[in-house]
Amino acid sequence: MQQLFRVLDPGTEDWVLARQIDPSRLPAHVAIIMDGNGRWAKRRLLPRVAGHKAGIDSVRSVMETAARLNLEALTLYAFSTENWKRPKSEIDTLFRLLRFFLRQELATMMEHNIQLNAIGRIEDLPEAARDELHRVIGATSGNTGLKVNLALNYSGRSDIVDGVNRLIEEARAQGQLGALEISESVLDGALSTAGLPDPDLLIRTSGEMRISNFLLWQIAYAEIYVTNTYWPDFRCGDLLRAILDYQKRDRRFGGLSALERVQTEDRALEAEAIPAR
Repeated sequence: MQQLFRVLDPGTEDWVLARQIDPSRLPAHVAIIMDGNGRWAKRRLLPRVAGHKAGIDSVRSVMETAARLNLEALTLYAFSTENWKRPKSEIDTLFRLLRFFLRQELATMMEHNIQLNAIGRIEDLPEAARDELHRVIGATSGNTGLKVNLALNYSGRSDIVDGVNRLIEEARAQGQLGALEISESVLDGALSTAGLPDPDLLIRTSGEMRISNFLLWQIAYAEIYVTNTYWPDFRCGDLLRAILDYQKRDRRFGGLSALERVQTEDRALEAEAIPAR
């Protein structure tokens, strides 16, 4: 938190929001569905690609804020498998912007000790974008701070299917296919997010109430926060508001809250104290 306060001016809205956050209850992993670039541009009578370009500033702001908060992981839904249905001109522009972002933000990642990774079927990306992605992943591989995952050509369903196929291939190669048993922990280790905690907080911008095939396995118990803010307008303060909302949630993971457990125990003790007739 101290790293964040160093860049916030006292008395500003972001500073006031940051002061309300409990540093002991931060989410370890935040996942974001970055939505609304096209509508942001349409409202300004601009081409859709202008919204995608403006969204780069939001990615930088969120990455820096997450790093200063000392979060463990940040996963950003950048390009889904369904996005290939968009016009070729828009897709080409998106991948040019990805290369621009990677070149421009490498210095920021190094400054903030950020390690970049990518999840999804990366092998199907355009060669130039894939090469630039691998270059930056390699350059940041020694960083030990925030892990930023770019979900590119990603599908939650495909992630599960690929994980199962990976386990089958490994078992077949070892001659143990007949003995293969897939448990939750085994599948966890085969998914693209292996080694990371599941997202505690899932944020969706632009007000849409959909998961959109994102991290379907991993968000089983994530707290979901939806904001009407379009992604190009999402900044430090918006992330802080989402975290504050997260900290108000009572996370029970299918069990009882601390208060409910105490009340249940009290009722049990009272029942034991009643003499049998």
